[in-house]
Amino acid sequence: MTPSPALLAARPHAPASAPVRDVVEAVPAVLVVDLTEPLAGFPDHREFVLVPADASGLLSWLQALAPDGPRFLVAPAAAFFPEYAPVLPGAALAELGLASVQAGRVYALLTVPDGDVSGTTANLRAPLVVNPVTRRARQVVLSDPTHPVRCRVRR
Repeated sequence: MTPSPALLAARPHAPASAPVRDVVEAVPAVLVVDLTEPLAGFPDHREFVLVPADASGLLSWLQALAPDGPRFLVAPAAAFFPEYAPVLPGAALAELGLASVQAGRVYALLTVPDGDVSGTTANLRAPLVVNPVTRRARQVVLSDPTHPVRCRVRR
């Protein structure tokens, strides 16, 4: 089997004669997650996939599996906000099967207003929390008012 031209174009470092196994191993992994509760405004979508959005691995797309489903830009909150330490309700941790927030992955949903990257904000009030083992996830709305809905992202 020969790799598709599109796959080879996406990985220019892989020569056309490279075995498929080598090319496939170079493709970043994706993580399929099931939301225990749908995101606000999207009641029909619970199955999503986290797909790398850049080569650094800092940005990902949270893409619904449904063909017409929504897509959100997300990033690990700690990558941009190292001091961010949300306190999750015990019920949310139990629902996700996490012993602590540190056992999960915490993502911030990002907004890029009018495509202006310099104005990017992160929602720290309602992080997406993922159990990487069970692949269960949910957006947890925090009651702590110190975490803003629109926090400017600076790197």
